[in-house]
Amino acid sequence: MMSPANRSSPDPMPADRVPPDADVLISGGGMVGITLALALADAGLTVIVIDSLPVAEREAAGYDGRSSAIAEGSRRVLAGVGVWDRMAPEACPIHDIRVSDARIGHPASLLFLHYDHRELEPPAAAKRRVNRPAAARPSPMGYIVENLAIRRALLAAIATRRFIRHLAPAQAVGLSREPGRARLNLADGSSLTGRIVIAADGRGSPMRQAAGIRLTEWEYPQSGIVCTIGHELSHQNVAHEHFLPSGPFAVLPMVDDANGHRSSIVWTEKRDLVPAIMALRPEDFAAEIQRRFGDSLGRIRLLGGRWAYPLKLQHAARYVGERLALVGDAAHAIHPIAGQGLNLGLRDVAALAETLVDAHRLGLDIGVGEPLECYERWRRFDNLMLLAATDLLNRLFSNDIAPIRLARDIGLGLVNRMPPLKRLFMRHAMGMVGDLPRLIRGEPL
Repeated sequence: MMSPANRSSPDPMPADRVPPDADVLISGGGMVGITLALALADAGLTVIVIDSLPVAEREAAGYDGRSSAIAEGSRRVLAGVGVWDRMAPEACPIHDIRVSDARIGHPASLLFLHYDHRELEPPAAAKRRVNRPAAARPSPMGYIVENLAIRRALLAAIATRRFIRHLAPAQAVGLSREPGRARLNLADGSSLTGRIVIAADGRGSPMRQAAGIRLTEWEYPQSGIVCTIGHELSHQNVAHEHFLPSGPFAVLPMVDDANGHRSSIVWTEKRDLVPAIMALRPEDFAAEIQRRFGDSLGRIRLLGGRWAYPLKLQHAARYVGERLALVGDAAHAIHPIAGQGLNLGLRDVAALAETLVDAHRLGLDIGVGEPLECYERWRRFDNLMLLAATDLLNRLFSNDIAPIRLARDIGLGLVNRMPPLKRLFMRHAMGMVGDLPRLIRGEPL
């Protein structure tokens, strides 16, 4: 009998023959990362989500006071992964958007832009609208939903999926590639392997940095102040965007609750003034909101906390690398002037999920080659165009130069008198223009 000391050990299996821990590793457990995990898992891929924050912290009311504008295309993505119905009771439809040029202490310009969701129909169809069932009438242009409601719906959904492991809290600190797979090193010394790593880890993306992907960025001399207000009069499902010299000031309709009528404020202000504004007493802070917006909603009061965020533009030089793809803020971050930040991320989700799922069904390697190149081609132009448009709008409207103010007011008035152009702009804002992924078309993956 051979002694243990002389017994030969079998050769270890080559790395490319060892099954990975999951098909897809997602670094980042925010709204974009979890939506992508749900889409992929529903199509049969195994997914591990590495989330740096505990679930209880993400579900806490004080974590993030922001609300998000959910365009119709994004609503379809959320419906497609089975979470829209969970958040719909807290989603306020947007029926009208009113855009105006304003100065504090001066009457609003008589030239403005008014989007009405009923204008999405051509005139002939609108004439047939009378006595039509409500379900057959035009959809809202979008919805305003508190980020808290979105996160809670997503976290409730992910807990029900058998093909998803949700590691929270856990921190991905390193990325390496091996034959046939990628490896994520975690802060606790352990590691995970997958066919591909998705960086959904925000603007500071450690995964993007680990991959050496360059970033174009600049900071705006502005910060965004967000809060929720209560008001005496109903908002009538109208979203307002006032362009003030310091930056856009948005009042966005929210669902009523025990506090009565509510709206979300997204207030862009010069960065050096923000500390003093944030230090105001609640009643003085509300008075500053009233001074900027006026009395159309009656008396205004602050509900809950307030938050301030520095504003910057970012864009990654590449969205993909070897066994890596960037989505959401890890790939791009824009000015909140059009409320499109989360919508861009959800469009990334729809495109990347489709390319990965299609490649998986064909038996292709989802971590290299054509699937990733297809995703980058699909999303890069759309993201670049919106980054450029929001940057230009912010620069054009965030000043009080008389000739520029006159030109932009005339521009708003002209667009307001051109229904076909208005419909095109509205469909762009709804995310319903271009080569749309299946989820945005309302079709299953």
